[in-house]
This record gives sequence, structure tokens and C-alpha cells, in this order.
Amino acid sequence: MPKASEIKKNVAVEYNGKVFLVKEITRSTPCGRAGGSLYRLRMYDVATGLKVDETFKADEMISLADFSRRQVTFSYLDGDEYVFMDSEDYTLYNMNKESLADEAPFITEGTVGLQVFTVDDTPVAVDLPGIVDMEVTQTDPSIKGASATARTKPATLSTGLVIQVPEYISTGERIKVNTVDQKFVGRADK
Repeated sequence: MPKASEIKKNVAVEYNGKVFLVKEITRSTPCGRAGGSLYRLRMYDVATGLKVDETFKADEMISLADFSRRQVTFSYLDGDEYVFMDSEDYTLYNMNKESLADEAPFITEGTVGLQVFTVDDTPVAVDLPGIVDMEVTQTDPSIKGASATARTKPATLSTGLVIQVPEYISTGERIKVNTVDQKFVGRADK
């Protein structure tokens, strides 16, 4: 059983007899608590989708739920559902667009390293790789030699996500994007 300080995003935990998926973690250190950190977990009930916010002390033990990770690839978008296919046994997992609001801007055909978390064979979350390759669909052209400093400009990616990229990036290029902080990492290998 891990401590509250060891819990990560997209982990299934058991709390009050129910299974919850941790979506957000906020750490705070209140004054006058002798350095005791508090962790506020925003969790969603796997069965009902109900949101619950709970606060735990850093050394408080939290029980993990029985869940499994399955390596998947994104197959297609069916209305408002994303369909993923298991890489080993070709099982299809459907997930609602609303439950993937944070992950959707990074899911494209050919995204490698996706994993689906299942609780009792029901998909509850998608885990993204740390860095994904994406195509720049629209960005302003740059002026060569305009400045000696590293300036950035907005770029729209294939999923509609807008991030800041260096001036030398042009439309049609493939770039690497950090999925945690939504920032440009570098050009993708060709």
C-alpha cells in the first residue's frame, strides 16, 4: 500500500469501499503543521463517474484497486467514443470523449506507447507516453534573421491543440510534444 505522497495521476484506488480513478493531485504545505504536506486528490468513481475531492496527509496509506494495464493502439473515433485495440489479443476498448478530455489532444493515429487501465475488464483511463510525435497543421511563417533571441509563435497541431514553437518550425513538420506540460520538445525524427 503506497502513501498519499506516492500516488500518481491515472491510478485506481479503493476508498470507502468504492474504486476511484485519480485525475488530479494538488500538494499543499499549510503553515503551522510542522512541515506536514497535504495531498488533495480529485477522483472519479469508476462505476458512476461521480467526482470526489479528498485530502490526505503525506504519510497516510491509500489502498490501490485491482487494475491492469493493457498496451493498446488508437483505432478510430466512433461518434463521441474513442476505440482502442489491444496490441496482444485485439480486444476493442471504447472510451467516452468526455472521460478522455485531458488525453484527447495527444491521441492520433500512430501514437505509440498508449496503455488502457482496466478495472474488472472495463476501461477506465488511458495513460499517455511522456512525449508524442505530432504534425503542425498551421503556423505563421518566420522571418529569417529577424532576431538573435529565441522567439516562439503559436502552432496548431493535427488534433487542434495550440502550443508555442520556435520560429524556425513551419507548417507540415512533425514535432515532439511533452504530454505533461504541453510544450514543444524538438523536431521529430523523420
